Amino acid sequence: MKNVIYINGNRNGYGPDQCGRTLTVAELIEFLNQFDDETPVYLKNDGGYTFGSIQEGDIWEDEYEFE
Repeated sequence: MKNVIYINGNRNGYGPDQCGRTLTVAELIEFLNQFDDETPVYLKNDGGYTFGSIQEGDIWEDEYEFE
């Protein structure tokens, strides 16, 4: 059996301005530093009904105008 890290996929809104507070990059790095560097990370959706991987191309920076 191997340890893995799951990140729950939450559906909070139709835009970032409807999602409420989220972790900053620094907070996420600090949190993940408690785990072994080789631990795989997966997205967990729909209460564990579906799962997904995270690749470098899945993460990007963009602009969003908050209302």
